[in-house]
Amino acid sequence: ETQLETDRRLIGQRIKQLNKRLEKVRRQREDRRRSRRKSMVHAVSLVGYTNAGKSTLFNTLTDADVYAEDQLFATLDPTLRKFDVETEFDTILIDTVGFIRHLPHSLVASFRSTLEETQAATLLMHIIDAHDDGRHERIFEVNEVLKEVGAQEVAQLEVYNKIDLMEEAEPRIDRDESGRPLRVWISAKNGDGLDLLRQAVTELLQWQEAQERGETASFGTLNSRQHYQLKISPMAGRLRAELFEREMVESENVLENGDCLLEIFTWPRQIEAFCRQDGCELMTDNNTIRL
Repeated sequence: ETQLETDRRLIGQRIKQLNKRLEKVRRQREDRRRSRRKSMVHAVSLVGYTNAGKSTLFNTLTDADVYAEDQLFATLDPTLRKFDVETEFDTILIDTVGFIRHLPHSLVASFRSTLEETQAATLLMHIIDAHDDGRHERIFEVNEVLKEVGAQEVAQLEVYNKIDLMEEAEPRIDRDESGRPLRVWISAKNGDGLDLLRQAVTELLQWQEAQERGETASFGTLNSRQHYQLKISPMAGRLRAELFEREMVESENVLENGDCLLEIFTWPRQIEAFCRQDGCELMTDNNTIRL
């Protein structure tokens, strides 16, 4: 066997190995998508270097009380809270351990195990200290670790925090040519830009929802929630319970015949799905519509 033949054989074996790994990644991503749709929950994980302000931002966005200090491993375990954004699925926000440089070898395994949550996330919010002169190196190091734990394929939004420490810095969203949010500039300490952050997260999650439904969606054209009135008969009690459980109901009136009039706040696609069920009618100004 010549050296050229040996090289070709080794390259062929390497290609087969890579194809197997790619297929495994595809299956894993599909499994995660099915799992999220089944549970109807988005997971948004906060990642970033220690002292970038992750826990402060987590507390502000969720009204939580996570320990937030300028210390290594101030957050030892992932912390989960409900995150209110305008998406079809419920959304949880996850705070993870902060990254540090030159981590002692004895702590590497434990450190990485706390980041495994990022693999199954719908979106990563990469929190960056905008005032840190070494932020570009920090960004690179965080992304390298994310590759090592298998989270490099998860969608990511860069969040530049601490703009209150910068001169003439204003809250803003940076977008690519398609309108996709890439970076948001905020101050978790004084709340500047948090509305823009919620907007960017909402757009990214809505876009992913559209993709998973097999729809083509452009940023800026995604549907927002709207107000509807539904008439629910007693036979549709399970649907009524689901609407309350998902916190879509704003008011309810019980009619003499036992039907319930519900004012709900949801998405057009959701209302279509609800009204296909027996015992549910969409009310309009003049009549009822059975979809």
